[in-house]
Parts: sequence; structure tokens; C-alpha cells
Amino acid sequence: MYSFKSRVRYSEVGEDKKLSLNSIINYFQDCSTFQSELLNNGVERLEELHRVWVLSSWQIVIERYPKLCEEIEIGTWPYYFKNFAGYRNFIMRDKEGKLIAYANSLWSFLDTDTGLPTRVPADIEQAYVLEEKLDMKYASRKVPMPKNGGMKKPFAGEYEQQEAFAVQKHHLDTNHHVNNGQYIQMAREYVPEDFPIHQMRAEYKKSALLGDMIYPVVALEDERYTVGLCDELGRPYAVIELS
Repeated sequence: MYSFKSRVRYSEVGEDKKLSLNSIINYFQDCSTFQSELLNNGVERLEELHRVWVLSSWQIVIERYPKLCEEIEIGTWPYYFKNFAGYRNFIMRDKEGKLIAYANSLWSFLDTDTGLPTRVPADIEQAYVLEEKLDMKYASRKVPMPKNGGMKKPFAGEYEQQEAFAVQKHHLDTNHHVNNGQYIQMAREYVPEDFPIHQMRAEYKKSALLGDMIYPVVALEDERYTVGLCDELGRPYAVIELS
């Protein structure tokens, strides 16, 4: 496992003085980036190969949100590679070593020239040490869209269409598309501030680029919010479930 220690910064907390959901995602994403850079398989190496890792799905479970200035440790490890797919777990612990958040994720290895999945090269795969899969309750990586949102398997609950907005520069990452964490931040805007989030699932369907219009669709059913972030035809860029 690769890990690093940190303290919860003022810039990472919400109004409740606790680490925000988006900050947890950023910590997890940074942790995997640090590991890849350490193994010489980071951003610049992949750019030279015209390759990129793109997140396909998240499942994050939060036992509790750490407080401002609290000491934390973040860790990650891959547990399986298959063709163009990589599976990775994440954990966050407090200073006593108690698990406070953990995650499962699926990543796709893409050719940036074609935009298509491509097999992970042997030297990149072999650079990582595979470890045991985290003992957690694994949910489906598929997140159903709210009804009439453009997917074959409709969401059972009622939904509301929200006002569309354009992708801005601050939404983008080094791959020039909307960062996976930004979709979660977008979805969070449609959930009441006092709604307790203990699990987040996200399925990423396609990339949104600068200037693209996003049409949010929001549904509440069985004490969970589902937010579809779609194009003008109702085809989702990402579907996020918060419960």
C-alpha cells in the first residue's frame, strides 16, 4: 500500500468545520497520483505514450468526516488488472488507525489519440504490487439514471429537471475534461446541506469538455438522491448517487 499523512486544512472543510466529501475525493485521487508518479508512471510518462487513466466508477463509504486540523492518513493500492481496466481501493484513517472512509474504484486505460480503451502495457502493470481486495460491501458500479434521463433502465422515482449550465475552466483537469471530483461537486449542489451522506456512488459515462452544457436531472427515492448530469439529448456524462 502507498500512503501519506496529512492534516485537515481550513480550505478542505465545509461550514460544519469537517472535511468535505469533495476533499475526501481529492485526497484519494492525489494518493493514487502520488503512487503512480513514484513508480514513474505518472502524468508526463502517460502523455509521452498518448495514454491516460480515466475513472469509470466510484464507491466511497464515509464512516465519519474528520474535523479541521485532525491528523489523517490516506492509502491506496491496486488489486486487479484486466486488459484495459484497473481496480483500486482507497482508505482514510485517523491518527489512532481507525478507518473513517474507504473506497472502491474502476479505471479505464485509454488511447488519447483515438479515445478508445487499450490494453495496459506489461511494464506499467508490473510496476504496481497487487494487494488483497479491501473487505467491504461492494455495490454495483452501475448507477441507474433518473426516469426519462436517457438510459434504457429507468430510475423508479420522480425526478426534477434543473437549470442547465456550461462547463467552466475551473472544472477541467490535466486531461482537458471535467475532473471526476467536479461532477460530485456539481451533484452536491442539488442535495440539501443537512442531508447526511454516508455513501457516494458515481458512474462516468463520457467526458464533458469546456463549454459543454450540462443538464442536471435530480431524483429522491428511499432516502437517496440520484443526480444525472446530462447533455442536451439526456445522455449522461455522469450519474451520482448520494445516500
